[in-house]
Amino acid sequence: MNKDLNLADIRAFTVIAEQGSFTQAAEVLGCSRSHLSKQLLQLENLLGVSLITRTTRAQRLTEQGRFFFDSCQAALESIDQAVAVTVDNAQRLQGHININCVGGIIGEEIVTALVNDFISQYPDISVHLDFSSPRVDLVVDEFDLVFRMGELEDSAIVARKLMSIENMTMASPQYLAAHGYPNHPKDLKEHLCITGSIDHWLFEKRDDAKSKVEVAIKGGFKCKNGRVMKSAALADNGIVRLPRLYCPNELAKGELVSVFEDWRVADTPFYLLYCKDRFQPARLRAFISFTMKNFMKYVTDVKRI
Repeated sequence: MNKDLNLADIRAFTVIAEQGSFTQAAEVLGCSRSHLSKQLLQLENLLGVSLITRTTRAQRLTEQGRFFFDSCQAALESIDQAVAVTVDNAQRLQGHININCVGGIIGEEIVTALVNDFISQYPDISVHLDFSSPRVDLVVDEFDLVFRMGELEDSAIVARKLMSIENMTMASPQYLAAHGYPNHPKDLKEHLCITGSIDHWLFEKRDDAKSKVEVAIKGGFKCKNGRVMKSAALADNGIVRLPRLYCPNELAKGELVSVFEDWRVADTPFYLLYCKDRFQPARLRAFISFTMKNFMKYVTDVKRI
């Protein structure tokens, strides 16, 4: 029986009891007296008790009606309070944001600088920034936002593109002097390569993006940390594939040089991801807006270092 109770009918009953008349209750609720009568009759039929004794001139609560009114009034006040607090929390710039992000320079320098400036501007918002490497699920892993590289497939996720990451195949001049320049990506099979999470490198012709070749890489050194991979290349231990923004100083100084002239690695898109939500909390809207407006400034700052 309880599952058939209608909260609107219960609220109508409490307003009728508070106002002392159907006419005044109808004015408060913005409906007709006949509609209120139907709601009360439906509620009484479900409960199997009379809640209000009424005549054409007066009305009063029955004993069961008085008990039901006192209990429901307290419950409805709790509901109203819960609604008010929920709406207030969602609309105010406060609360907590869980963010997952790639590590390396992008996460540790660019995104970290962005987050630090954001929480300085919004001190009532706290941020948990997570650098766990496996691809996370926004819902299952309870993240509000994710910074992620690579193409996306989930249509239930909103993806805001932040930039295209330029990738390069590089080595130290000392390594190339000792081992020679590869003329074609397939020549990498004869070279020492430094690999991360990807051991199949896809190349495309600079003057013809449709002309592609994929090479299975077998390196003597493997690490999923971009800084470590760069250090290995600087130590003359092989050819590495990294984003250009990981090595601006090393490239400027000639400590690392591009390996291929005619072939390039495709750019990698970088996104801010979040779930579709018509009623997104203000704190998330603020962070998304801050990120979309300022992200490239932090990328530029890193390139200047």
